[in-house]
Amino acid sequence: MKILFIEPPKDVWFVMGDYLPPPLSILQLAAFIEDRRPDVEIEVIDCQVEQLSWKNLERRIENADPDIIAPNALATCNTYVVARTVELAKKVNPDVLTVVGGQHFTATAEKSLIEYPEIDVIVRGEGEEALVDLIKAREKKLPLSEVDGISFRHDNQILHNHQRPFLEKLDELPFPGYHFVEDFIDKYHFLMMVGREAGYALIEGSRGCTYNCSFCSQALHWRRICRTKSAKRIVDEMEYCYNDLGIRFIWLTDDNFGLGKRAEQIYEEIVNRGLGEKIMWFIQARSDDILKHENLIPKLRRAGLCWALVGVERHDKQTLNNFRKGVSPDVSSKAMDILKKNNIFAQAMFIIGARDDSRKSIENMRKYANDIDPDLSIFGILTPFPGTEIYKTAEKNGWIEDENWAHYDMLHAIMPTEHLTRQEIQEELYTCYREFYGSWRRRLSGIFSQNHFTRRTYRYLISQNLLSQLRSLI
Repeated sequence: MKILFIEPPKDVWFVMGDYLPPPLSILQLAAFIEDRRPDVEIEVIDCQVEQLSWKNLERRIENADPDIIAPNALATCNTYVVARTVELAKKVNPDVLTVVGGQHFTATAEKSLIEYPEIDVIVRGEGEEALVDLIKAREKKLPLSEVDGISFRHDNQILHNHQRPFLEKLDELPFPGYHFVEDFIDKYHFLMMVGREAGYALIEGSRGCTYNCSFCSQALHWRRICRTKSAKRIVDEMEYCYNDLGIRFIWLTDDNFGLGKRAEQIYEEIVNRGLGEKIMWFIQARSDDILKHENLIPKLRRAGLCWALVGVERHDKQTLNNFRKGVSPDVSSKAMDILKKNNIFAQAMFIIGARDDSRKSIENMRKYANDIDPDLSIFGILTPFPGTEIYKTAEKNGWIEDENWAHYDMLHAIMPTEHLTRQEIQEELYTCYREFYGSWRRRLSGIFSQNHFTRRTYRYLISQNLLSQLRSLI
């Protein structure tokens, strides 16, 4: 029995520049299968790092001759490349079992099985145990009806099996299977943040989020349940990345890195092991958490925390309430100050295209972004990802004008507002970037900042052609 995991060829999200992350999801699944079923042959093909074309991928699939193929399916905008991957696999061998998962296919299981006949099975939610059971079913020719947590076709019907319970102890999961891509470890990078020499790894410190933002697809996928790995387990993995893989830059992928007791324990673990001066790490955090645990921020900086992404989203309380964000604009402003005061690179995310947005409201948001002065601002367009409250409302009211999944990347306007067409929203996105990064004051202060990451980022941004790429979307 052989299972082939594939990171398909796909476009990068150009706003973040030249970056190439390891395919964490399939590396985790591969390691789990290896741990539970050491008799199963496993291969991982990362088309991104190997720079494989579709034709080359076809040959690799043919040479691998797998029984099961499972492409990585991280985001809605990657839907078509996943579908093309399984179509390619079926072309090579019509009998191969094609399995996909992830947030998009979990939310659209019925629709996707109708639209993409090359997909045999959709794993809804967590994938580890389901894949183990699918391998067993394939080997023993058992009916798929015995595998919980999947959707599939049978006798011209689409069936959805019982929901599978979540894993109880994430600490017991094996480390991601970086050995499956060991020949390419030194090629993973995030150029805007750090140089290639630092390397780049991802660590999953938790799964899920207890919040319920209306634009976020995490709520359906993880059922608003948050399960965390212990501080010891997280730092064990950091130490492994540094000592065994030679990687110094680590992104903790938690949707919300809680800044409470576990963060304090992570600090203690890192300091006790002498890792604080050796590694750099990046988190996603809520502004109210930063404010509540301000006293912890200097400690985390000493432990190597160098970069924090904060979902600021908006400048006005009403839109934040509509988003069910649960924070206020003044809290986000204070969070930016706290991060910068502690020499932590502060990245803010903003959203335009809310239903009541106008040119004036977006102009006010731009002023707010300049006032709170994050080191880096990323502006995105409100996108109705399947499974979100925003999607349900937009679909019900007929607001969705673009159903091309490849455009669901927060850079393309999918629906108008009450006051702006999609074209006008696209123009506003360009203006947001032009006004924030076009300021010579900001450019010069960034280039000569005392913060190493700020200097590096602004010098990198100036060398790129970001505004031209955004203009091309108008």
